[in-house]
Amino acid sequence: MAKKDKKKKKEKKEKGREVLADIQFTKKSNVLFGIGLLVVILGFILLATGSIVLAPILLVVGYIVFFPLGILVK
Repeated sequence: MAKKDKKKKKEKKEKGREVLADIQFTKKSNVLFGIGLLVVILGFILLATGSIVLAPILLVVGYIVFFPLGILVK
């Protein structure tokens, strides 16, 4: 009996690992991640040129909105 219980616990742990590693990037998530990357690059370019209003807004939107959406959207 003890062996069966240990085996069931091990299977549950393995299933939990599979769920965490089962992140699949679709075309939609890749597009969102790409948009986020472009927005962040544009924000850094504007920051280098001296924009103190638009650059931080673009950086925040890229990092806080588009990158997480690119990871979470299936």
